[in-house]
Amino acid sequence: MNKEMINKLKNMNVNIVAVSKYHTKEEIDAVAKEGLITFGENRVQEFLEKYDPKYKWHIIGHLQTNKVKYIIGKVEMIESLDSIKLAKEIEKQAAKHDVIQNVLVQIKISKDELKTGLPIEETDSFLKEVSTYPHIKLKGFMCVASHTDNIQLIEEEFSMMNDLYKNYKDLYQLDTLSMGMSNDYELAIKHGSNTVRIGSAIFGARN
Repeated sequence: MNKEMINKLKNMNVNIVAVSKYHTKEEIDAVAKEGLITFGENRVQEFLEKYDPKYKWHIIGHLQTNKVKYIIGKVEMIESLDSIKLAKEIEKQAAKHDVIQNVLVQIKISKDELKTGLPIEETDSFLKEVSTYPHIKLKGFMCVASHTDNIQLIEEEFSMMNDLYKNYKDLYQLDTLSMGMSNDYELAIKHGSNTVRIGSAIFGARN
């Protein structure tokens, strides 16, 4: 665990999601003692094994519709909403639990074919539809930038996301732009990110 990094992040005036995938509950508890209490998990199975209601949890990985029922009522935020099919299932399960589920729409800004997310050109129609679902609260956007050494490309992607966020912020009362990970969070913050998802820089290398 990198205490110096945790203190640096805490002074940056952004929300920090400590990405705890592949790390143990003991490691999570140690990070929480340093004042970070929001954790991000990629896989539902792993999340359920570590779930502790005294912390806040975000699902940040691709979410299958058949797994939604296991997380509603437990997660503060689903950061990876990327289809109407998934939105309908979140709405259905949230209605069953009588809760309002916070979500971020994951936008595909990278040209990388392996990256998931909603195509950027579908943003308008997607928000119009999902904003009518009574048990879903749209909070903002999430993205994963290209995995590259090309700083200019990463900055262009983050800048494009910031423009998108500002475009819809007032219309839908959005307050969250989640972009930036251990390797590019400073660039993300420079381009308006207010939530960063940091794993290895906080926890150290995975065992």
